Amino acid sequence: MVFRRLPRWAVAAPVALVIAGLSGCGSAEPAASSASAPAAAGAKEVNVFAAASLTGTFTELGRAFEAAHPGTTVKFNFGSSATLAQQIVQGAPADVFAAASPATMKTVTDASPASRPATFVRNKLEIAVPKDNPAKVDELKDLTDPRVKVALCAEQVPCGAAAVKALGAAGLKVTPVTLEQDVKATLTKVELGEVDAALVYTTDVIAAADRVRGIDFPEADKAINDYPIATLSKAPAGDLAKQFVDLVLSPRGRDVLTKAGFQSP
Repeated sequence: MVFRRLPRWAVAAPVALVIAGLSGCGSAEPAASSASAPAAAGAKEVNVFAAASLTGTFTELGRAFEAAHPGTTVKFNFGSSATLAQQIVQGAPADVFAAASPATMKTVTDASPASRPATFVRNKLEIAVPKDNPAKVDELKDLTDPRVKVALCAEQVPCGAAAVKALGAAGLKVTPVTLEQDVKATLTKVELGEVDAALVYTTDVIAAADRVRGIDFPEADKAINDYPIATLSKAPAGDLAKQFVDLVLSPRGRDVLTKAGFQSP
């Protein structure tokens, strides 16, 4: 026997009549309830792996994406780009990767097929100090004073590689008291008063608002990081992953990112 799938209107009409007959009134509540079922059934998830410095901006863009795609959830994994790259290479289910450096993106694209990475923003370093600046840090060379406790990102992560490059451009050697695995952890050391200064991104100083103070230094211009973004070819979310990247690259995405202190590429 062959069963044919009836059109939705052919099923919905008699069901609505039965419900109306049972309730004795023309309530719209059953129709609203049935209308929500397809959205729940079609719910999807986009897994975005992104550099820790993108936490605030991407969270905002994720909410905007979910609002434009009812039933879709954007799930973020924020952290060190180097760590995220290794997780993806080892099989973590990522749909989109947004890295804080081309080198960490290359780790992923060399290991698995991906779309052509697009540079969407740039970021540079600042010296972050506690609000009261107890060590009286004014410039980069002050970080060489052994009495000044300094936090840096580990060299293998983008913010650490940028710090090495900036210090090299200045001809300075700094001995940090701690090496952190991402820029957020590095900044936290300043916020908690555990160190006198740290080299972090401008965007992280802005995001910290009145909890820290930022100090510009000229050598930062010689260690600017480009941020690439790409979809992974085996991404389970497929078209949704591409649409999220399109949002990041759109004027709306650019507006959110530049307001946070990122530079246009």
